[in-house]
Amino acid sequence: MSDIGEEVETIEVDLLLEGIFRRYGYDFRNYARMSVRRRLLQFLSDSGCASYAEVTGRMLRDASFFHRLISYFSVSVTALFRDPFFYEALRVGVVPLLRTWPRFKVWHAGCATGEEVYSFAVLLREEEVIDRATIYATDINQAALETAKDGVYALDIVQKGSRNYQRAGGSGSLAEHYHVRYNAAIMDAALRKRITFARHNLAMDNSFGEMQVVICRNVLIYFNRELQERVLQMFWESLDYGGFLCLGDKESLVLSALEERFETVDEKAKIYKKRV
Repeated sequence: MSDIGEEVETIEVDLLLEGIFRRYGYDFRNYARMSVRRRLLQFLSDSGCASYAEVTGRMLRDASFFHRLISYFSVSVTALFRDPFFYEALRVGVVPLLRTWPRFKVWHAGCATGEEVYSFAVLLREEEVIDRATIYATDINQAALETAKDGVYALDIVQKGSRNYQRAGGSGSLAEHYHVRYNAAIMDAALRKRITFARHNLAMDNSFGEMQVVICRNVLIYFNRELQERVLQMFWESLDYGGFLCLGDKESLVLSALEERFETVDEKAKIYKKRV
């Protein structure tokens, strides 16, 4: 692409993101541009639009078209007990301290279709502290949230999750926490009742209340540095002193303005504790 072509494309993307913000109130202007471009290119291919300008025009006038577009800005890459070492680290380094609170709150930000939220709920149940827990799970993608609320997953997803569960130090069988119906796995109703699902936009919305645990794994990598810092500040404000922040394996507090406000619990698992 020529320099002029790249400049025009940049302007078109800027106008598209500005249009989304001004028309619908969703702010993607501080998302990492490489990530935005990949998602928009995929949308162009799937929607049959010839240019970003065409997408902008249709999006401004057609709310249903906008909702198709916005789904591409939420990357639902998740799995039951994804990264087993992370859940093992939670058992060893976090749960013993959660036991010291008579009640505790968990915010799972960017929960996607819910697999990782249910994974943590299973862990808390096995560690016999789930009765103390209030769990909030949020995402920008309403369709993903509906899947998460239903808690219904294909059997192959759950079978893979069972292997991860064992590697994460599971004390029984993952099958104890779901039942099979019509060739699908449905998470246990008691687990589903422990979780409140809600739509929340990390780029624009405020804190979700005072928490003892905030989990947001591999979401910040899609934001530019300015938005990363804003979201990390919001997480810091949301955490009780001594509370835990859990990031993804591709993320870190290193070089963040908030680095000194946390102590590292597990560097590999990217678990941090808010300094008292």
